[in-house]
Amino acid sequence: MKKIIITCGPTGVGKTSFAIRLAQQFHGEIVGADSMQIYRHMNIGTAKPDPEEINLIRHHLIDIVDPGEEFDAGHYVKCADDAIEDILSRGKIPIVTGGTGLYIKALLNGLFRSESVCIKTLSRLTKELEEKGPHALHEKLAECDPNAADKIHPHDSFRVIRALEVFQTTGNRISDHQERHNFDSWRYAGLKIGLHMEREKLYDRINQRVDAMLDKGLLNEVISLGERGYSLDLKSMQSIGYKHMVMFIRNEVDLPEAVRLLKRDTRRYAKRQLTWFRKDKDIIWLNSSEIDASKKLIKEFLT
Repeated sequence: MKKIIITCGPTGVGKTSFAIRLAQQFHGEIVGADSMQIYRHMNIGTAKPDPEEINLIRHHLIDIVDPGEEFDAGHYVKCADDAIEDILSRGKIPIVTGGTGLYIKALLNGLFRSESVCIKTLSRLTKELEEKGPHALHEKLAECDPNAADKIHPHDSFRVIRALEVFQTTGNRISDHQERHNFDSWRYAGLKIGLHMEREKLYDRINQRVDAMLDKGLLNEVISLGERGYSLDLKSMQSIGYKHMVMFIRNEVDLPEAVRLLKRDTRRYAKRQLTWFRKDKDIIWLNSSEIDASKKLIKEFLT
């Protein structure tokens, strides 16, 4: 099996700098596993590696689609597979790095797949989306499959329609299908290193990071995206950081309140990430300062 290294953990814990140090040590290249860093023109709010970091180590799967393009875990696996194959073909080590747990799980173990069972139902739901909007369909999904609705953003119309289609044509919930698919198969041999940090310290880092993003021009970045022609209602623009600036732009909240909500929601997101990753018993948890311990683990894994 092809071997890859995975570094994961919550936002703000220091994954990028940690992975760069490992890549320098083991002649590696970084494959991003972040559902937002894939978007072009969205740099500050996604905390992309800066030009200096990119010059140190080659990064893959950053800036690969426009903000208005559809992109899901299936697309990610294909792109990541291509990047990993390229890295290995040049005798280097792929280091998959990011906080999007579903992407990492799909890459290592595959992804639940099911063919469309009724084109007529799909067409009817698509028409309903056009007439009533995404929130109406998401509310309908919440009634028949609350677990799926909880995991799917109301603006992710593709997945909402797919989940409704499965239920309406089979009577079964897509969340039940996904739960039964236990990801037993392994597509790669992966060493998974999770980075953790004392909660209060992590939350303090997150608050400081938000302040730094605002100082770098997060608000202007969102305004610029609108000027480029990207709708403020896009799925990508509803992500943490961007939706908060959109709320301010639309006069829904003042700037201090937008910043407060941004910090709060980022902390909550970090907590959800930790909950996801802690379910994975294969992850070896280290502090971001334990670089020597991680090097030892990797040497043993690659031998």
